Amino acid sequence: MRTTKKKRKWLKVTGIILLVLLVAGGAYAFTVYKSFKNAVETMHQPIERKQSEKRQEPVTFKNKDPFSVLMLGVDERKGDKGRSDTIIVLAVNPNNNSVKMLSIPRDTRTEIIGKGKEDKINHAYAFGGIPMSMDTVENFLDIPIDYYMQVNMEGFKDIVDAVGGITVQNDLDFTQDGFHFTKGALNLSGEKALSYTRMRYEDPRGDFGRQTRQRQIIQGVIQEGASVSSLTNFSDIFAALGKNVRTNLTFDQLMDIQKNYKEAGKNIQQMEIKEQGTMINKIYYGLVSPEEKQRVQTELKTQLELN
Repeated sequence: MRTTKKKRKWLKVTGIILLVLLVAGGAYAFTVYKSFKNAVETMHQPIERKQSEKRQEPVTFKNKDPFSVLMLGVDERKGDKGRSDTIIVLAVNPNNNSVKMLSIPRDTRTEIIGKGKEDKINHAYAFGGIPMSMDTVENFLDIPIDYYMQVNMEGFKDIVDAVGGITVQNDLDFTQDGFHFTKGALNLSGEKALSYTRMRYEDPRGDFGRQTRQRQIIQGVIQEGASVSSLTNFSDIFAALGKNVRTNLTFDQLMDIQKNYKEAGKNIQQMEIKEQGTMINKIYYGLVSPEEKQRVQTELKTQLELN
């Protein structure tokens, strides 16, 4: 009995990222700590960007301040910067122990900050990389975007495989890339998970259905990564993260998040923006009404305690 209790004690969580990623610790604390630190040093990529004018004071994790993260799933291609086809904002609040997860459709028409024109929101990444994407999303939602996390979507399958696969609840029978996905609970490998998120045209909900599946995959990674069973795979998990994820969060900040915010990661609430598809100069855009934009902004401001 004592041996069992000791093992459980050593299996105490040490943490990974938010998001995609509040991942757990392991049975060999020092080895896990060292491996995690090396992975974060690889993932860490600071950017030149001033503190948001929408914040009077910087976020302090030790004070349990609510904060936001912009997650960009980038489809990297040879010859260009890639495209941020997945745009998700996480609003984390440790006081109500929840995370609001908002998907922004890539075709959303909005002002591209720094470019001086309106365009599809995912073009901000092609025009100005992470900083322009953060500024544009911040302006669109009227909330501070504090941190970013960039994920190579092609490599995301490695992260899914590293946590041992994930389980999702599928609500639509469809086939994609040679895989058939039936309704109900599905156990997905990394390759299947990537195909699951890519299906768009068979779904009557279009890009909204695709966004739902993307959020399911992210939640699945968080849940599996935080489970005790995944701790034996910590080296694979950290290697996959180090290879495919970039963030301006530092190792110390991630450790503070793990310590003060991990309960929030267990309660992820999904949000969507309703849009009207419209052709402008023969180009498809998603238009968001002022009322809908106000609704989304208010919900996020409440979550971040900005009201």
